[in-house]
Amino acid sequence: MPTKRVAAWLREHPVAADGALAVLLAVISLIALFVRAPIEHMPPPGPLAVLLVLLVTLPLTWRRRHPLWINLGVGAASAVYGASPYPDLVTPVALGGVVALYTMVAWCGRTVSIVVGVLTGLSVAVVSLVPATDSDLLDVAFTTLLLAGAWVLGDSARIRRAYTAELEARAELLARERDFQARRAVAAERARIARELHDVVTHHVSMMVVQAEAGPVLAERDGEAAERTFDTIAGIGRQAMTEMRRLLGVLRDEDPPEEGPAGEGAFAPQPGLAQVPDLIDQARRAGVRAELQMDGRSWSLPAGVDLSAYRIVQEALTNVVKHAAGARVRVRVRHTDRDLHIEVHNEGSPTGIGSDGGTERDGRVSNGEDRDGSAGQGLIGMRERVHLFGGELTAGARSGGGFAVIARLPIGGPR
Repeated sequence: MPTKRVAAWLREHPVAADGALAVLLAVISLIALFVRAPIEHMPPPGPLAVLLVLLVTLPLTWRRRHPLWINLGVGAASAVYGASPYPDLVTPVALGGVVALYTMVAWCGRTVSIVVGVLTGLSVAVVSLVPATDSDLLDVAFTTLLLAGAWVLGDSARIRRAYTAELEARAELLARERDFQARRAVAAERARIARELHDVVTHHVSMMVVQAEAGPVLAERDGEAAERTFDTIAGIGRQAMTEMRRLLGVLRDEDPPEEGPAGEGAFAPQPGLAQVPDLIDQARRAGVRAELQMDGRSWSLPAGVDLSAYRIVQEALTNVVKHAAGARVRVRVRHTDRDLHIEVHNEGSPTGIGSDGGTERDGRVSNGEDRDGSAGQGLIGMRERVHLFGGELTAGARSGGGFAVIARLPIGGPR
């Protein structure tokens, strides 16, 4: 609409808007000067009267840039005009002085506004005592009310503008906080996906490497066993692809799920303790003498706890396959009313090799690197998973030889 466009233009060009107001007040005041002079039987206005009228109105062009000084200048010109033998300009006090006072109060601080307001009141009282003004009590009361109203309106405008600025600043702060939280959420999700990918790739690739290294030997001695070994490698590879496809699908969830064998399992459920027997079977096929014991009454676990428990067992078995192939490992999962306990004891790694080649002694993890170049990332990932739920993790060499991973995950139990 044209009106909205004009209003927007005036907001973008405050000096032009104030200049238009100043010219309008100057025209109205000059008309009132020349019209009221003969009505009140006064001589025709001279150049001094016109100059005073222009000094009262035209400086308002810069009223918002220099509110205090413009008010002082316009107020002084208004006082001089009021004390001179000239007719009133529409009202007993010049409109330019009223606008200047309103602008000063609206754009200056409260203390300055009060001081200038008191000075303005004293000026009105002094001017009213000048004999040439011929002012009566009604004129003084009207002038006082008009200036007081301008002061109150200006103060209200200042408070409203300060309140609006505070709301805008708070909204901007909330927007920045929201963006920061969103970036944190994205970073946390990326870290979670990275941990999941690390667990999936490390476990399945380690199993595949061990099986593949044994394949040529079995092919020379036992063809059927070699065939089963390569079938196992293919199955582990398919399982790894399924889990990786599910995790990477989070990064491109706008794409529709693929159909057919390539997309099979793209949205399969996250693994949990129910799949731990499959991990034991994979470890056994890789040459590890793995045993599983599950104690206590089992109930539906929270999804996060279930997945974390699975990943802890997976990572511990992966380390056994990589660092203690052929060793005996005992996995025990025990439910209590409030906690889930996981124990993975490796009896064949007396050197105390920790996750991904790191060793832990006296609660410290070294920077030993594995063949894939990682440095303790599996143990760090396990600690993060356990600490996320307020649990505890102990991983280190056993006094009698081997290595142990012991974790406790609070689950709350049924209410």
